[in-house]
Amino acid sequence: QVHLVESGGGMVQAGGSLRLSCVASGRRFSDYTMAWFRQTPGKGQDFVSSILWRGDTQYYADSVKGRFSISRDNAKNTVYLQMNSLKPEDTAVYYCAAVLTASITYLPTNRGAYDYWGQGTQVTVSS
Repeated sequence: QVHLVESGGGMVQAGGSLRLSCVASGRRFSDYTMAWFRQTPGKGQDFVSSILWRGDTQYYADSVKGRFSISRDNAKNTVYLQMNSLKPEDTAVYYCAAVLTASITYLPTNRGAYDYWGQGTQVTVSS
């Protein structure tokens, strides 16, 4: 089992940047493929990005491709989401999620594939 805690959210103007962090504790962090999802009021959680357990493969939603970058530091048990060129439509609560896997190709985009979730961090982008 793994416990996830996000941080780094806040308020920023359109065009600005934020970096989210998600620190994991519990089972070995490198056993997990990690992802970021986001949720706006009245909607479900939408996939943002995922990164393979060994960190060499990433996947992005079309809406953030070229603006967001996911990375991880397995020595620090942390996954990051660097968000640049933020837009008002990026406003949401951002969640990190983890799934235990040894696969080198498993980068799911559906929330049901992930077993563990953080509590979320609010990102607000003003126009």
